[in-house]
Amino acid sequence: MLSNHSPLNTRLPLVYHPNYSFSFDPKHRFVMSKFANLYNEVKSMGLIGGNLVQPELGSPSPLELVHCEDYIWDLWRNQLDDKTMRRIGLPWSEQLMARTFTAPLGTLKTAELALKHGVACHLAGGTHHAHYDFGSGYCMVNDLAYTSTTLIQQGKVNNVLVFDLDVHQGDGTAAMLKHNPYVFTCSIHCEKNFPFRKHDSDLDIGLENHLEDAAYLNIVQETLTGLIEDLNPDLVLYDAGVDVWEQDTLGKLNISWQGLEKRDALVLKTCQSKGVPVATVIGGGYDKDHLRLAKRHAIVVKQAALL
Repeated sequence: MLSNHSPLNTRLPLVYHPNYSFSFDPKHRFVMSKFANLYNEVKSMGLIGGNLVQPELGSPSPLELVHCEDYIWDLWRNQLDDKTMRRIGLPWSEQLMARTFTAPLGTLKTAELALKHGVACHLAGGTHHAHYDFGSGYCMVNDLAYTSTTLIQQGKVNNVLVFDLDVHQGDGTAAMLKHNPYVFTCSIHCEKNFPFRKHDSDLDIGLENHLEDAAYLNIVQETLTGLIEDLNPDLVLYDAGVDVWEQDTLGKLNISWQGLEKRDALVLKTCQSKGVPVATVIGGGYDKDHLRLAKRHAIVVKQAALL
């Protein structure tokens, strides 16, 4: 890993929209303020400037490519039944819809920038529990499925590796891309954790509870290196979930803060060394200390700026 005293690349492409955070119950388990807090944390590093790209405001129409049309329009119009909304776990609002349908455009923009510059970071994204016709686990639409499918359909890439290191399995991504031969889904997650009904990724590695840094980093390194050699992907979509951290309220692994730094550094440097563009999304992270959570999510951005 490069020294934290190395100069940061202030030209690192970053993607963010101000609608990602809005007034929301601060006691809710999902920290809606984390996106704005992450923006401020990254800005404090001196990484916000002409390199910041804002995606267009979203609507359900683009998401029809990968989602059930009835589902996303009923979601947009607040016409889903209570049971379906409970499964999502977030209270409906116009602000929530604005951010929900803008964020996938942000991940797509990040991927396009990564293809041009080698690496780019989205200050949101990673909604991997969203399925074709329902939402789950705070995820309503799947930005990873949308981005990879769009890029392939537009002919910008031939194949994509979705490398998901959130502590929770990327069940929605796995299910939605199961029959897409041009996208390979890999999820390395805590096995005995949500979702309790897993969907088969192209490669799943279920980790035991309380796994620590050395074993975890070895698995990540060997898996990613092997996949890049086997697949030769045109792009890696990296879900850098920080809920693997030992004090995360929804994680069950014992990965240290330094372990998170080493993980993100090795993923990014492995991609760089193989000449594979990598686009990062922040994935999950849960913490009653909201500013500490933002600092955790900023780790992947800092490591990308150290390349």
